[in-house]
Amino acid sequence: MFARSRIQGPRRAVLAGAVLAAAVGLVGPVPAAQAAESAESAQSADSAQSADAHGTFSVRRGGRPVVVPFRTGRDGEALVTLTLAAPGVDWGKAGAESAVVQLFVDGRPAGDVVVFGNEPTERSFALGALRKGRHELGVKFAEDRSPGGTVVRISRLRTENIAVGDRRHAVAANAPILYGRNIPNNPGGATGPFQNAVTDTPILAWSQEAPAPTAGHRILTYSIIWSNEDGGTSTPALMARWGRTTDIEWVYHVEVDGRGKVVPGTAFFQSAEHGTQPFTGRYEDGHPLLQTCTLNNNMCDVVDDPMRFAPSAMERLADPTKTAREEIMDRHPWVYPVMAKEMRREGRVVADPPADTTTLIADPQDYLYAVVRKTTSAKPPGATGWNGVALGVRIKGDATLYRSDRGRPDWSLERDLPAATTVRLPHGTKASDIVEVVAIRTVKGVDPGSTITVNGINRAFVLDRNDRPGAAVPVHPKPVTLTAAAPEAVLYRR
Repeated sequence: MFARSRIQGPRRAVLAGAVLAAAVGLVGPVPAAQAAESAESAQSADSAQSADAHGTFSVRRGGRPVVVPFRTGRDGEALVTLTLAAPGVDWGKAGAESAVVQLFVDGRPAGDVVVFGNEPTERSFALGALRKGRHELGVKFAEDRSPGGTVVRISRLRTENIAVGDRRHAVAANAPILYGRNIPNNPGGATGPFQNAVTDTPILAWSQEAPAPTAGHRILTYSIIWSNEDGGTSTPALMARWGRTTDIEWVYHVEVDGRGKVVPGTAFFQSAEHGTQPFTGRYEDGHPLLQTCTLNNNMCDVVDDPMRFAPSAMERLADPTKTAREEIMDRHPWVYPVMAKEMRREGRVVADPPADTTTLIADPQDYLYAVVRKTTSAKPPGATGWNGVALGVRIKGDATLYRSDRGRPDWSLERDLPAATTVRLPHGTKASDIVEVVAIRTVKGVDPGSTITVNGINRAFVLDRNDRPGAAVPVHPKPVTLTAAAPEAVLYRR
């Protein structure tokens, strides 16, 4: 059973350490009934225990599942948050990339969890629609789809129920469930089923709300972050134009009315070639079932892969007009090592990539990662060219201006939404070595004469030796305007 957490609120149930200890024990995992009895005997002692104080249990290759009982106080959508670690697993090592855990609710599959290494990492997942009452969460080591590892350790497990009637319920109730990719001849190396256990793994989700044309209605849009994309934009262009090698795509949107009910005919998904198609596939308790069907992670609405992903989509951007989508990555810095290790393992990282390469980048630690906010004046009617922005960086003792677009205007930032980019720097450059950051107006084709106002830099950092965001470069400029006559402006100097 679960002890109510005074910290997490009345709808959040927190797994007591006594349940975990009973579930693991010296004799291995136990069924839900036995775990429940142990919880009841310890409930009075643990009823005020916080989420951070809970024990750890393990699931093992070839072992029995651990079954954890929990209760929901009302009908609603259930979520689970848990911390996972897999000794001996290394996302950067071929043959030991991941260990996969399967989650079950009341005996039915809820989703696969790809565990990337031994560092404990907190993750959140949707468990689906549940009625008020007692339920069982099963956790199983999935040896058929785990290239590495013999054990996965799980701690700090807690559940949350978003009840019917809660404004957030519509968001949780319409979140898509993704099935894995099984494309043959995948250049990422893995083919057939289970390839998302080693490449292009769906790792995070979030949702956004926007007003619909009908008063009181909302449009819900769901997006996914994958660890990489094996097709589509070239790797160096991803770094220049998108500031990362993960893939971020919207996958599904739908309109709901004032009661949170779906408006018929408003469900769409992102199909191959970045198309938008009406969703005509199957639903599971209101959740659309989609599958990753292209090498650049576009969707189809017919599913046939054994892997199933349901990352929680309850996060949202703080302000989509001022914040880039990479904000979600920044909230979960463990994503950056996953991104970097996949690049190295797949042979896309070299010490000095050629200028004309379409596949290779320098080590991910050799870049400044930044987000630019800008606005561009309208082009004259009939103009075919466009103006963009590149970032330039100078480091102490070096007169070179290192540019995000590598001298290619088509790799500069054209879009005016908050946009991420990277600047490749000499190996070993630290944030403290950066002495100047400039904004550069670029021209693609015939100059249409647009002016560009750089309104700000949301964040700028280099990765540390563990591939995580490191020390920030304090680039906080006042707005500057770039023109054909004055195409460059200093954003930061020390």
